[in-house]
Amino acid sequence: MPSLKVLLLALAVLVGLYGLDRLALWAERRGWLYWRKVKPTGNALGAMTLELQKIFESGKATHVIEAQRQPKQEAPDPGAGDPGPAAQP
Repeated sequence: MPSLKVLLLALAVLVGLYGLDRLALWAERRGWLYWRKVKPTGNALGAMTLELQKIFESGKATHVIEAQRQPKQEAPDPGAGDPGPAAQP
């Protein structure tokens, strides 16, 4: 039969885990983290990460960081549109 200390330790661990779960759910309602209920979306943390990257990687070209911020767009079809000045007679 397990001793009383082992049972109390197991109960304390379960209570502690329940408390951490409730704390994480509270932080999720405030928008501080993704825990169980809300799907993650773009937020201020992502923007802050890009700004910190810009600061710490100052040698990296600014256009690369700006390209990371922009949503990906499809490349234009090279056969479509204005043929340009070289194709004119």
